[in-house]
Amino acid sequence: MAEEANYQQSGLLNINKKMVSFDMEIAKDLPDDFDSIKDYRPLGISCAAAVTHDGIVTTWYGGKQIRTFADRMSKCEAVEMVDYLWDLRQGGYQIYTWNGLGFDFDILYEESGWDERCKEMARTHVDMMFHFFCIKGYAISLDKAAKGMGLDGKTAGMNGAQAPKLWREGQYEQVLEYVTQDARLTLDLANKCESKREVCWTSNRGKPQVCKLPAGWLSVDQALDLPEADTSWMATPWPRSKFTGWL
Repeated sequence: MAEEANYQQSGLLNINKKMVSFDMEIAKDLPDDFDSIKDYRPLGISCAAAVTHDGIVTTWYGGKQIRTFADRMSKCEAVEMVDYLWDLRQGGYQIYTWNGLGFDFDILYEESGWDERCKEMARTHVDMMFHFFCIKGYAISLDKAAKGMGLDGKTAGMNGAQAPKLWREGQYEQVLEYVTQDARLTLDLANKCESKREVCWTSNRGKPQVCKLPAGWLSVDQALDLPEADTSWMATPWPRSKFTGWL
């Protein structure tokens, strides 16, 4: 009970915290049925965006340091992104992502030359999808969660799988707009779920679903302390190590 009380206190404090959301797009195409990003590395980063609670938008992309566009970000450009996020974290900002533990921070760790700060940020940030996964034992998409909470959802007609191809074709502004909108949506979703203390979505069968968040959102480290979900009904449930293995 004491542990639960601590989580409740932590969640309430999040309301008054400075917040920043973060999202990125990879440079390499992935097949629709890929199981692990490890099989296709290095993936590269074409672009990324961060949005703060007070509306400051920061973008990074391949070639930005030399004022052009490149297929993927250099190591120096990736480290610049790490520097920015780290400085915000040190300044009291809470970082929010959707699948940042198993995707964004994992990739950024490699692309930045294995900068150990990525691991520290991954553990202490709020990955909403991972928190949801620790409760339910399965994951849902950002778009499904956003629409379930009454938000507009992701950019119509676009998805992450299209981004690498569009970037290669020179549709830079379109992809930058897309990744920025995803970062904004992530922040909006964090706030909406925090205030409602729940995540709502519609199942594949069309039924409304609710996952309660009595303590609000938890950091990755806090979510890992939650009891394992009952996945006995699933044929091949994902282990938590699918997301945490790189740590």
